[in-house]
Amino acid sequence: MVNTFLQTIGKTIKSVNPEDVRRMSGRSVSVGLMATTEARLNEMWFWLAPVEISEAKRQQLAALVHPLGPQLPDMPTPPARLDLELWEEGLPKPEHAFTFYRGDPARTVAEVLEKHDELGLALSRQFVAFRPYVTEKIVTSICNENLVFSVTTSLPNLIPSFLSLPYAVSEFASDTAFLTMNQLRMAFLLAGAHDRPVGYREQKTKIASVIAGAFGWRAIARELVSKIPFGGGVIGKAAISYAGTWVVGRGLERLYRGGQLTKPEQRRVYDEGLQRGKGIARKLLAAVGR
Repeated sequence: MVNTFLQTIGKTIKSVNPEDVRRMSGRSVSVGLMATTEARLNEMWFWLAPVEISEAKRQQLAALVHPLGPQLPDMPTPPARLDLELWEEGLPKPEHAFTFYRGDPARTVAEVLEKHDELGLALSRQFVAFRPYVTEKIVTSICNENLVFSVTTSLPNLIPSFLSLPYAVSEFASDTAFLTMNQLRMAFLLAGAHDRPVGYREQKTKIASVIAGAFGWRAIARELVSKIPFGGGVIGKAAISYAGTWVVGRGLERLYRGGQLTKPEQRRVYDEGLQRGKGIARKLLAAVGR
């Protein structure tokens, strides 16, 4: 069984290419800022480049952020094409621009990413204001994908068209391969979102942790399905796949913020993921009449 597991992991590693994440996160995003006063302009700038970042990082961002107004002495001419424009709240803005809600900047982030999801990883890497939102989206989406996959492999007749997965179920020899692949993908995405090096060599400790965890959840999940009759273990299996992925994601997020989950925190996060997973699995089965 161990040899089979290792063979599966080896194939899984070959299927996940970190270069795609490097490319998406490494993209430079040019941002224009439009305000009525220099004070408002500075407020927007320090939202994008808060005081806690390093001076080297601030210089990098200064090359990406371009004032559009008010007109100040020696203001450089902004590039002809900007990826994103943020305008002070209350100003009449062009259709392509976004409002900077100074009392609710999270709303600004949500509106930008809703329309420009393709910029999410690069924005998160460069501007910490986008990082919590992008991180949450990465973790929850990967958790949901893994849960749906666990349900569909337990009850294969429940693979209707609305269960949209990034890869065909038939391409994977086991649920372990798919879940591990997705957790590796999540590790790369989170590294890119937190301005960290992306790759197997660069993240070898985190990758080893993902692989080690895959063997444990696999054994528990299979035992649940085999011991509970009439598919009653499907919810448990799906919840475990969700919870295991949830812990990996939250642990990596904490690590990239400069900390580490303690043992009690790991238990709490796992329990939280388990309850979330059970709820989602029940709704999914109810939606298909099971």
